[in-house]
Amino acid sequence: MKNISKLILTFVFGTMAFGFQAKAEDFPADIKPLMTKYTCFACHKVDARLVGPAYKDVAKKKYSVDKIVALIAKPQPANWPGYPPMAPMTVPKEDAVKLAKYINSLK
Repeated sequence: MKNISKLILTFVFGTMAFGFQAKAEDFPADIKPLMTKYTCFACHKVDARLVGPAYKDVAKKKYSVDKIVALIAKPQPANWPGYPPMAPMTVPKEDAVKLAKYINSLK
């Protein structure tokens, strides 16, 4: 039941944030399709808090690429107090690695 509540909460916040999506020009051409496919735009922007943290704030945590990939698949809400918990995302490792490298490039 707890996981369903988290999913519903993530969906509701994601839906509310849909009108405040990150601008397409904020993302490199090779990253934009991945962000769209995996609905990252619904909750994240490059340099501003939306539902989730800004990617630049994630980069400041200096997570390794492997750690970001793991957090995409199995988020740890304790890492981001004050934010709604992210739902686990099913992203193939190859795509998750590309996203993680992009995030880390924002340091």
